[in-house]
Amino acid sequence: MNEPIHPGLLPAGLADLLPHEAAFEAAVVAQLMARLAQSGYDRVKPPLFEFEDSLLAGAGAALASDTFRLMDPISQRMIGLRADMTPQVARIAATRLVRQPRPLRLSYAGQVLRVRGSQLRPERQLGQVGAELIGVASAAADAEVIALAAEAVEGLGIDGLSIDLTTPTLVPAVCRELGLDGVAEARVRAAIDRKDAAALERAGGAGRHILGGLLAASGPADRALETLAAMTLPAIAAREVATLAEVVALVRATLPAVTLTVDPVENRGFEYRTGISFTLFARGIRGELGRGGRYEIGFGRDETATGFTLYTDALQLAAPRPAPDRRVFLPAGTQPAAARALRAAGWVTLQALDDAEPQAEAHRLGCTHRLSPAGEPVEI
Repeated sequence: MNEPIHPGLLPAGLADLLPHEAAFEAAVVAQLMARLAQSGYDRVKPPLFEFEDSLLAGAGAALASDTFRLMDPISQRMIGLRADMTPQVARIAATRLVRQPRPLRLSYAGQVLRVRGSQLRPERQLGQVGAELIGVASAAADAEVIALAAEAVEGLGIDGLSIDLTTPTLVPAVCRELGLDGVAEARVRAAIDRKDAAALERAGGAGRHILGGLLAASGPADRALETLAAMTLPAIAAREVATLAEVVALVRATLPAVTLTVDPVENRGFEYRTGISFTLFARGIRGELGRGGRYEIGFGRDETATGFTLYTDALQLAAPRPAPDRRVFLPAGTQPAAARALRAAGWVTLQALDDAEPQAEAHRLGCTHRLSPAGEPVEI
């Protein structure tokens, strides 16, 4: 017989956010969304779950293995709990907002749930804040989104920001141009994912020198672009590199102090991306703060978009902690007008519910001040 589960025990990858952490997360989300709104990104709010057919269509197809699925008792159709909000925003753009003029700028914030976490990110419930720029395929659009993501993160007081740019479609384009079949391309991809130059030499066939050059080009943006520019690449790959160089120049003009790196062959985590993609890191913080890039919105529309998703749990670790609230204890009988005036002045008020001794009660409730008989906050 199974023993009863303690009510404080939660499934792996899930956690309660207690008062201070929950308030901090709400403040982070509010500040990020305000910054996105300032740049003209209008907020949308997709539902927590959708019919499986639409949730896993388009860009959502790459998230099938991360998605919880269950039977809807009303419609008797399979539904999925969202593992990422980007495909939902793409659906909204392709259906509900299909007649809105492009470029379409949308933002969002919410929680997502995944079947399993990763080694670097074991959490299965994640907070996301993001933005999507839909309907324009240009280096300027890519640069706008990258710069906006970085500026929103920096606005939280996070220092030491770096942006790693990648072109996840570059290796497949080179493999096609070289005439490699599916088996050979899979071997090339596996060698590149392991950063195994020797295995890539064996798998690359006639293109081993080009593929090895791409692998070796990773590093600071200027050096990587110089290496790529010196290579003789197939036409499609050369165009991707040219776009990457243009995006780097535009981002650097906007954010001259941010560190830019390039890994032209990385594609892990970018499976549905179809163009320039990027990851945000901060000095001293394990794992990424967010990621984004270009993709096709799907749903029968020949339309491209670029966007990003920021992870609120990582941002909370990287951002400086807010100053503690000024909390003032109000004795029983304090006039409501006096309490309202204190809150308008930025105080958090805790009203006594009985005639407990004010000094002791204020200390017990974690207040920083108590209201004196003269009606002024007095530090405890």
